[in-house]
Amino acid sequence: MNNSEVIRKAIRQVGAKRITTDKDSHPIAEQVDVIIESPLLIDVEGIEHYTVLCTPTDKLAMAAGFLYSEGVIDSLGDVADIYECKDDIGTVRIRLTIDRPRIMDPGRNLVIVSSCGACGTEEFSEKLDSLPKVENTLQITPQLLRKGLDDIKQVQPLFETCGGTHVIGIMDQSGDMIAHAEDTGRHNALDKAIGKCLFEVIDTAGCWAVLSGRVSLEMVSKCVRAGIELISAISAPTSLAIETAERCGITLCAFVRETRATVFTGEERVK
Repeated sequence: MNNSEVIRKAIRQVGAKRITTDKDSHPIAEQVDVIIESPLLIDVEGIEHYTVLCTPTDKLAMAAGFLYSEGVIDSLGDVADIYECKDDIGTVRIRLTIDRPRIMDPGRNLVIVSSCGACGTEEFSEKLDSLPKVENTLQITPQLLRKGLDDIKQVQPLFETCGGTHVIGIMDQSGDMIAHAEDTGRHNALDKAIGKCLFEVIDTAGCWAVLSGRVSLEMVSKCVRAGIELISAISAPTSLAIETAERCGITLCAFVRETRATVFTGEERVK
């Protein structure tokens, strides 16, 4: 899908009035491009369904990446069939091959908004304890951190058109981008990028991720499940994200800007 098709699917024009805030003036009517946020129903046949609020692009990647990063499936080998419903463009239907799939936390809300991942989880400590440690195979230079930041700026047509989106890039050990995705939500963009790797049969273990926003616990946990060893983020981390990255052996770099970066955990991977 080229950029023009992505923009057509993800952006809507709405009427608005432009005003000035430093002097009296007449409002000027204009049409403004805004990013679409709509519900996507991920219907796992005979098991469960989840409603995610996201940008309506890369729906199959979104569904597959979401189920993978949440621990419902271990690979696309657990999926017998996945398709967009012809009668409802807001639904992705999935049939699994496994007899007893692991269901997400029963206490978690089924409506998952673009800005929130862990809200509604009752057995919070159990979820943290279940996260594994990642391997230690990655070595990168500080210059690659800057290159990663530059690279994701080149693959965000939605943000360039109207703002309001996050972009995620997944990089291999050489610093080449192997997948990227945009969405209104950071979690969704990460799920889409991971889902694209699943469909392309690209192993994300030992890779690293570049984030256009802040780092929360949920972003770290999704990276852990994908075997991603390093997170590079433009913005700040939360305290729980730092603690979880430390526990799971992930290198967490934040405030990655033009000539600086702050390494909070796993500094041995950055040489």
